[in-house]
Amino acid sequence: MWGTRRNPSTRQPSHNPESIPVGSQTVRGLLDWQPLPLVLLSEEVSMPIVNRVADLHGEITAWRHDIHAHPELLYEVHRTAASVADKLKSFGCDEVISGLGRTGVVGVIRGRKPGAKVIGLRADMDALPIQEESNLPYKSTAPGKMHACGHDGHTAMLLGAAKYLSETRNFAGTAVVIFQPAEEGGAGGLAMIKDGLISRFGIAEVYGMHNYPGLPIGQFAIRAGAMMASADHLAIDLEGKGGHAARPHLSIDTILVGAQIINQLQSIVARNIDPLEAAVVSVCMFQAGHTDNVIPQHAQLRGTARALTAGVREVLRKRIGEVVEGTARLYGAKAKITYTNGYPVLVNHERQTALAAGVAGEISGDDKVNTAVPPVMGAEDFAFMLQERPGAFIFVGNGDSAGLHHPAYNFNDEVIPVGTSYWVRLAETALAG
Repeated sequence: MWGTRRNPSTRQPSHNPESIPVGSQTVRGLLDWQPLPLVLLSEEVSMPIVNRVADLHGEITAWRHDIHAHPELLYEVHRTAASVADKLKSFGCDEVISGLGRTGVVGVIRGRKPGAKVIGLRADMDALPIQEESNLPYKSTAPGKMHACGHDGHTAMLLGAAKYLSETRNFAGTAVVIFQPAEEGGAGGLAMIKDGLISRFGIAEVYGMHNYPGLPIGQFAIRAGAMMASADHLAIDLEGKGGHAARPHLSIDTILVGAQIINQLQSIVARNIDPLEAAVVSVCMFQAGHTDNVIPQHAQLRGTARALTAGVREVLRKRIGEVVEGTARLYGAKAKITYTNGYPVLVNHERQTALAAGVAGEISGDDKVNTAVPPVMGAEDFAFMLQERPGAFIFVGNGDSAGLHHPAYNFNDEVIPVGTSYWVRLAETALAG
C-alpha cells in the first residue's frame, strides 16, 4: 500500500460492541506530499467506527459544509470561532474560552473518573486566499477565499469528538480541545502558546491531525522524529545601476544579478548539504523592471528555505546570506537579505507516536497504519506545540482528491467518522487512568 514501506503488523480490528464497520469504498491515488513516487494500490477499505460517531456523521458533515461555505483567513476567523464556541457550550463542556491567541477557542472536558493528566487535541480553523473552482452546493461564498487545506474538516471532526466526549466522559483526567487560528502562515499555534495555552490548562501531551490527499480513506500515516520540515522566509532586495537597455555596459543589471543569485542558491543544497540530509531552497518571486527598454535599478526576490534538522536549517541560513551578498558584490550590485525564521521542524515524540499509531490501528487495523512514512517538506505550526510538550501529529487519508491548496480541493466527508473516532479513542486511551 505504501511501496516498500509497510507496517508489518497484521493484527485484525477488534470486534468491540461499541464499533461497527462503516465506509467501504475503493480509492486510487498518489501521495502528493510524498517525496517518493509510491503509487497506492486500490483496495476495499473497511473501518470499525464508534457507533455514536456514526450516528453523528450527518450532523458533523453539516457543520463542515457551513464552515466551508464561510471561509475566513488567518486570525480573522470570527464567525468560525463564534460557531465553535457556541457548539462547545451546547455540548456541555466544563469550560469554553474564546480569544486565546487572538481568535482561538478552547474547550475543557473533564472525565467522570478521577485523574490529573491533561491532554490537548488540536484542530485549525483558517482558510486560504484562493478562489474556489467547484460547483459544490456549499462552495465558498467569500470571493478569493476557500478551505483548500481541509481545516473545515479538521474543525468539524474535533467538534464531533468534543460532543461525544462531553456526553460519555469515559476517561480519567481532562481533554482540552484546541481550535486555533492562522495556521496558514500566521503562527496561530505560537500565539496561543504565548497566551498561556499550555500552562493555563496544564497540558501534558498534545496531538494533531491533518488530512492527506492520495492516501486512501481509512488509512493513517505517521513516524517518530522529524515528520515535517522547518519553513523559513528569505527576502532579497537588490540595488544596481539603472540605465538604457541599449547601453548595458554603463549599468549594473539587477535582472542579471538576480538570475545569478537564483542559480547560485541551488549550489547550497547540491554542495553544502550532506546528500543523505534533506533541504530545499526555492525562489518563488522575482520582480524587476516595468518596460522593455530600461535596465532596472532595483529588483526583489522572495523565497523559502526548508530543512528537517536544526543543523541543516542553520547551514541554509548562513550560506544563503553568504551566497547572496557575495554574488551581488561580484557584479557590483548591493544586496540586502532579510532571513526570517518561520515554522520549526515538526518532531513527533517516540512514546506518543506509538500511542497514536496504536489508536489508529484500533480504528482501521494495523495494516492500514504506516508508521514509517517518509518526512515531507511541507511545514505545519503544530511544531510549536510539540516543542512545548510531547505529542504526535498524524496524517489521515482523504482519498483520491485534488491536492492541498488546489482550487478544486475538497475535504472528503467520508473521512469524518474515521478522524472523529480517532480523536475519541485517543482521548479515552491516553486518559485511561
